[in-house]
Amino acid sequence: MQQKEFLSLSGLIRSLFGTGVSIIQKSSVSGGDINEAFLLELSDGNRIFMKTNRGKGPSFYEAEAEGLLAIAKTGTIGTPKVLGIGVENTAAFLLLEYVNSSKRIPDFWETFGSALADMHTADAASFVPDGRFGFHMDNIIGATKQINTPKNTWIDFYRACRLAPQFEMASSYFDHTEKSRILQLLDHLDDLLTEPDAPSLLHGDLWGGNFMTGEDGHAILIDPAVYVGHPEADLAMTELFGGFSRDFYEAYFAKKTLQPGYEDRRDLYHLYQLLNHLNLFGGSYYSSVMRILRHYT
Repeated sequence: MQQKEFLSLSGLIRSLFGTGVSIIQKSSVSGGDINEAFLLELSDGNRIFMKTNRGKGPSFYEAEAEGLLAIAKTGTIGTPKVLGIGVENTAAFLLLEYVNSSKRIPDFWETFGSALADMHTADAASFVPDGRFGFHMDNIIGATKQINTPKNTWIDFYRACRLAPQFEMASSYFDHTEKSRILQLLDHLDDLLTEPDAPSLLHGDLWGGNFMTGEDGHAILIDPAVYVGHPEADLAMTELFGGFSRDFYEAYFAKKTLQPGYEDRRDLYHLYQLLNHLNLFGGSYYSSVMRILRHYT
């Protein structure tokens, strides 16, 4: 297979904005724990946002770009426009539209909840080849590879592509008895989870740090870990670290009704995220993982 060629930063900017355009100022901005991030001001007056990471190749950003493009394709909720991916001195980078945050509109949370419900009811079939759940490529959640191999049932997907890989990565934290509990949980997921009424495109990592306010005062989704799955997984993530506004949930439920028993399943969706935090950040998340594991076994 022929290796894809990526332009340098200056080359990509010229291809996007014209041969006479160059960077006149580069300012560091907040970009999270994994990437360096910069505001680039160009000679033609444009401003763009750049993420870069010397330890990751272009495929790292291709996955993020594909996620943003998938969300945008639903036409339901805002995302930064993807401008391009390149390589500069062995460091991969991603260029995005620079979003100049504005004041939130008065019904910010209501419109956010309504828009997420619209995204969850949009047709998601085009995002998964040869299956109903998953995505057309693997991607990243935090700094962890997220496996998106297509499956025909949600429960099979959640078992094989979400919980099992995270438990395997965290195996050193568990003793023999705890590993028996893990096997018991995985073997009995069919008794604990439900299949959705229809597959939904999910953001995949929807906590308070992964949305921002756009220039129009509406919510914009950033840093996705998208896949097609059960909408309960997205909703559960919004509740894991403090939750969103009550108005958000009321507006969501006004458009999309969840299946009975969501509250009983919610911690199973929290488990995936907490296992990922255990694998990324260490043992402080062990007790939360074990509380959920004991509850369901």
